[in-house]
Amino acid sequence: MIVNDPTDLDPASPEPIELAPALLDRVAATRSAALHTLTSGRPVYGVNTGMGNLSNVRLSEAEQRVHQRNLLLGRAVGGPPWLPPDESRAVLIGRLKTFLAGDAAVSIELIHQLVALINTGPPPDIPAEGAGSAGEIIPLAHAFASLDPGPKEGIALLAGIPGATGRAALHATRTHRLADQLSAVAAGAIAAIAANRDPYQQLAARGDDLLAAEFGRLRELAGPEPEPRSLQAPVSFRVAGHVNAHVRRTLQHLDDAVDRAFAGVTDSPAYLDGDFVGTAGFHGIDLAAHCDHLTAALAHAAEVSTARLHRLLDPGVTGLTAQLAREPGPQAGLVAVHKRAVATTHRFRRLTLPTAISTAETSNGQEDVQTFSWEAVGNLGEAIRLTRETTACELLAVRQAFALSAREIPAGLQDIMRAVDTVVPPIDADRPFGEDLTRLLTDVL
Repeated sequence: MIVNDPTDLDPASPEPIELAPALLDRVAATRSAALHTLTSGRPVYGVNTGMGNLSNVRLSEAEQRVHQRNLLLGRAVGGPPWLPPDESRAVLIGRLKTFLAGDAAVSIELIHQLVALINTGPPPDIPAEGAGSAGEIIPLAHAFASLDPGPKEGIALLAGIPGATGRAALHATRTHRLADQLSAVAAGAIAAIAANRDPYQQLAARGDDLLAAEFGRLRELAGPEPEPRSLQAPVSFRVAGHVNAHVRRTLQHLDDAVDRAFAGVTDSPAYLDGDFVGTAGFHGIDLAAHCDHLTAALAHAAEVSTARLHRLLDPGVTGLTAQLAREPGPQAGLVAVHKRAVATTHRFRRLTLPTAISTAETSNGQEDVQTFSWEAVGNLGEAIRLTRETTACELLAVRQAFALSAREIPAGLQDIMRAVDTVVPPIDADRPFGEDLTRLLTDVL
């Protein structure tokens, strides 16, 4: 992948990276100007001074030569559990994107080291938990421990929230795919119970184009229903459009927050218009809040999915056998699949507490508030995993409902149902359905 501009970098892409010469020339020019500015000898935070509460301590030239490396060593206090490799790679790409903007004034030598770290793999061990500061200096110290920083480059490697931003970009990419799956599975449930299609009429989405698009998506996937089983389906079916539209809306908000985080000034001190300027781009409230918002939206979607799953087991709603068993009584059917979904949503609720409401002083009061954006994006990653679990549970029930009813599968749902059939054999008797769910999560969702 040839990168001509920082916006070309995608934290979700596994492709090797090659930087265009013109882009490196711009980085080199900024670095040269920044080094010239440093010769003035005036205090520059973290470069010729200490950090945090020790920023009033001036460093000698000999101390400065080892200080940038020490910044990484002394802050690598994390430990297991480590991020999965794809998230670690997203952290590295996030850092590279911010460096290529120029504010960090790093050298092309450091850029080359970072590109090599991304391309050669495996990525470094980066702690998944325990950021605990205004920014993410602890995980970043682990991420870049193998690099050899020059003047100003140690503090640049630790500045801002590139890791949370890169991980959020990766999770947003995953959620776009998950949102489509939520729509497909909800449409499957709607079709399986012959639900009245009135709630998904275009007229019912007045004033909300995104909701109108979701209604259209559900109608296309589920197909028409000339003979609904009842005048009104249970609420969990009727609100599917609103629930999924809310996921898509909050996802768009997160996409926008990621773009702002990558485009904005996050280095501190940043090299702006020929001078070093202290900034607060590490605070990350915008990104943390939108990660929290999407986590809550997914939690609601998972709960609604679990409610629909329960209704799919009810003969009064489906007209099918109890618990979707071939022989109710001798067989339990999918009742325990619903119990797994219930346990999943119960765990989910603990992720929905906003991350930025528990601040504490660190660094002897120099850092007296945090947003915990690192934790917010970690919660979002777990939220995606849990939503996929409840979606798999509902999908298994939808496929069984179609099998028992012998209803024709609507054209819009045939692809996903064929995908299910390739990994899940027909359900004619009780069996370890956890194995079926694992196959759905691995090969379909």
